[in-house]
Amino acid sequence: MKPKALLFDVFGTVVNWRSGLIRDLQTHFTRYPSRLDPAIVADAWRAEYQPSMTPIRDGTRPFTKLDVLHRENLLKIGADLQFDLGTDADTDWLVQAWHRLPAWPDSVSGINTLKESTICASQSNGHIALSVNLARYNGFSWDAILGSEVVGTYKPAPRSYIGACDALGLSPNECMMVAAHNADLAAARQCGLQTAFIQRPTEYGPNQTTDLKAEDNWSIVARDLLDLVAHLT
Repeated sequence: MKPKALLFDVFGTVVNWRSGLIRDLQTHFTRYPSRLDPAIVADAWRAEYQPSMTPIRDGTRPFTKLDVLHRENLLKIGADLQFDLGTDADTDWLVQAWHRLPAWPDSVSGINTLKESTICASQSNGHIALSVNLARYNGFSWDAILGSEVVGTYKPAPRSYIGACDALGLSPNECMMVAAHNADLAAARQCGLQTAFIQRPTEYGPNQTTDLKAEDNWSIVARDLLDLVAHLT
């Protein structure tokens, strides 16, 4: 059955978080010189991403927007790696780097084409303001912005997928999760969604070791979002 809605993971699937963070960390380090490679700092910052959401998923911390978590994580790695974060305004500017991450080359045309025939919605751990800013920064738009604020939790909690489908007035089997991460798709499929794996073999840089290929029989396996267009037409 062709899906009525495509729910997109954003970080890594639609936008290249690593290159965006490296770019802005390089700028920061021209103001506050550091011996550290910006790529190492970007990877360390991203490594705090999932752990910081765990208390929210398990109910031991109230729902907290990703900007707050990213700032807390940045302060932690700044102390751990001992680099200068500058003023509060400088720190805030770095946190906002997540709002201006560049899209993969196929993302804008892929989403805009897919929207012609299918509902396209973000199903990101990013909150509404972040998702809006990423779309405007890169020149695409969503039919709906779903994810953390709408469902009150973070992926891969089941409520994040089921709540997103419900927000569109659709059953899970009418929706397809689109992601570059096998674990995200596995969690979505357990909730009854169709699945599409998008290959992003350099998301974590040239030495990436995970999510290099589809690790299960997902509904669709595509090279990129333009290839997903071909699969759905």
